[in-house]
Amino acid sequence: METVLFVLGDLSITLAMALAGGVALAVLLLGLVLVAALRGGRERQAEAIAAATRAAEMERHLAGLMQVQSEMTGRMQTMAEIFGSRTSDLMRRVDERLDATSQRVGQALQETRTRTDEGLGKLHERLAVIDRAQSTISALSSEIVSLQSILSNKQTRGAFGQGRMEAIIGDGLAPNAYAFQTTLSNGARPDCVITMPNGAPVLVIDAKFPLESWQRLTGAQNPDALRQAQAGFRTDLGVHIKAIADKYLLPGETQDTAFMFVPSESIFADLHEHFEDVVQKAARARVVIVSPALLMLSIQVIQALLRDVRMREQAHLIQNEVRELLADIGRLDERVNKLSTHFTQAQKDIGDIVTSSGKITRRGDKIDAMDFEEPQRLAGE
Repeated sequence: METVLFVLGDLSITLAMALAGGVALAVLLLGLVLVAALRGGRERQAEAIAAATRAAEMERHLAGLMQVQSEMTGRMQTMAEIFGSRTSDLMRRVDERLDATSQRVGQALQETRTRTDEGLGKLHERLAVIDRAQSTISALSSEIVSLQSILSNKQTRGAFGQGRMEAIIGDGLAPNAYAFQTTLSNGARPDCVITMPNGAPVLVIDAKFPLESWQRLTGAQNPDALRQAQAGFRTDLGVHIKAIADKYLLPGETQDTAFMFVPSESIFADLHEHFEDVVQKAARARVVIVSPALLMLSIQVIQALLRDVRMREQAHLIQNEVRELLADIGRLDERVNKLSTHFTQAQKDIGDIVTSSGKITRRGDKIDAMDFEEPQRLAGE
């Protein structure tokens, strides 16, 4: 009885059937292997042929690539040469432009340095001028401080005004035409008296000025202080004008007008602008307020008057000199006429001499032209 190995559906598989199936399967597998081997040989042969074909094609492609590479190498060399020449040209042009640029930059730097040196030189000169101006300003400031110290003292301030007045008068008049600090008949001593022509009374000049009141006026900080300072200045100036009129206006000895000298043009202008009533009061008191410019003009007028008086005093001498001059001119005219007559006679004599000389010359020519040998020859024959 056969042994059943397994059942497939309704079919029972025995050992014999399994062996038979195994043998059949082995034969089948062997056939398949042989078929596969034969098929694999043909495939390998086809693959070898395909590989040979591909290798030939690869060789042709490689040869083409080598040719292309050689061509590319030649072209690359040509391009390298072209690039090299162009690079050389470019470098040469760049060098030329760099040289030109360097030259221009150097020239511009040199010009800039020259202009800078000139500017620095001018700057040094201006700084030197500024230093000199600063030193001058420092000197002026010290002088202003000294001037303030002078003006702060009444006596020194009077000396300052007196000195400026003396300088103006001394520059414009002769030494015998004025006198300083002289004494009048009433015992008053004016700052200056000027001698007038033709024995006229002297002109009195006062160089004092109430500067303290003026300084309080200029230093006022508020309207009340300003009004108070203005009132004080009017009072002080009025008192000073009255003192000049009382002490220096002496009939028969001094002029009926006196000068009050103000040593500042600005103060003089402010007086006429803001204190017209004081100026009118001084005019009514026959006191004339003068600044340095007006005093100089007055001195020039007095100088012209003195010159005119001296010319009038010397008029008779001038007339005598003119008469003598006219007499000298008459004698000169007479002598010139005589000299002209002498010249005319001499010219006539010279003409006669020339006429005689011509006659003598002509007679000599006639004598020279005579033939003295012809009569002797005729006499011999």
